[in-house]
Amino acid sequence: MFSHEFATDPYPAYAWLREHAPVHRTVLPSGVEAWLVTRYEDARETLADPRLSKNPVHHSEAAHGKGKVGIPGERSANLMTHLLNIDPPDHTRLRRLVSKAFTPRRVAAFEPRVRELADRLIDGFAARGSADLIHEFAFPLPIHAICDMLGVPAEDQDDFRDWAGMMLRHGGGPRGGVGRAVKRMRAYLADLIHRKRGDLGEDLISGLIRASDHGEHLTENEAAAMAFILLFAGFETTVNLIGNGTYALLRHPGQRRLFQEASAAGDTALLQTAVEELLRYDGPVELATWRFATEPMEIGGQRIATGDPVLVVLAAADRDPSRFADPDTLDLTRGDNPHLGYGHGIHYCLGAPLARLEGRIALTALLGRLPDLRLAAEPADLRWRGGLIMRGLRELPVEFDPVRG
Repeated sequence: MFSHEFATDPYPAYAWLREHAPVHRTVLPSGVEAWLVTRYEDARETLADPRLSKNPVHHSEAAHGKGKVGIPGERSANLMTHLLNIDPPDHTRLRRLVSKAFTPRRVAAFEPRVRELADRLIDGFAARGSADLIHEFAFPLPIHAICDMLGVPAEDQDDFRDWAGMMLRHGGGPRGGVGRAVKRMRAYLADLIHRKRGDLGEDLISGLIRASDHGEHLTENEAAAMAFILLFAGFETTVNLIGNGTYALLRHPGQRRLFQEASAAGDTALLQTAVEELLRYDGPVELATWRFATEPMEIGGQRIATGDPVLVVLAAADRDPSRFADPDTLDLTRGDNPHLGYGHGIHYCLGAPLARLEGRIALTALLGRLPDLRLAAEPADLRWRGGLIMRGLRELPVEFDPVRG
């Protein structure tokens, strides 16, 4: 597991685990031992089990202090107090504050801006007849979108793009690069929070400051950590949704035509169903983030000791034939689709509505404006980022008839 070949197609291995070892203890590349949960019912129950803490202090080893669990660099940058690392009641308090930014009304109001970003990015390569859709489209679109939502000034967004790119490369960049990028982002966020106190706007960081000033007890560290995790979790998941989704549609011509026909007809309902199926079929988040047992417990017949890390394999659960008919088939019309692509329970992804919106608009714009889009490489030659949590393409070279004017 976790080899290059595994990252390219992990689904056969996950099918074997579901059948033979549905709750399996393994040694991760970091050397940390963890339990992998692969069946849908076990996964759903585990994601909502209050006996599993998100706080790494419950880990039975000191691996979290060495950056072996969680996001690299977050501890040294004093960015630990975010939604992925805390439990109720702090989690409840902070999630309530931030959830105001992701109401259906606010997300819907963001749609014109996402359309503008998508069209501007396509304009940048449409006349060329070729592109790398990861670096030229799937990556910059959510970065600029989440920066706009946070309130990062336009003149600073290129810095954020550089830092995010370093985090996205994970092991592919210079040694220690992720940690340095996290620290630079932390310093910038602290300065931005300080500046915004004197000039509040309608953005998310201003909202966090207002909440703090009105007695919600939000510390500067909490505000910076919250902005950091919204950026970190809010861009890579969408990069992979757009990249993996485009790749899946290009490899399934019948489903791609169905998507294009729905787009041309303005069939928003089918487009939304299609995005849900792309999330299930080859979603952006392969494993849910870390959980730690706070007491002895049992999952799927296996005894889990206090302090043991547990990782729910969302990619395996969402291909479980006991829950999904023909799970290895991409079916954009699939109606019964309670996938776990964005989690389940109190830690369900807060930014899921925005990610869904960005994915739908990005795919619609791409396949609408470049209807003859086609892969410019053999699938076997494509490289995947095989990180522990996320899974996505490193590049997606495509060709199409150049569009002039």
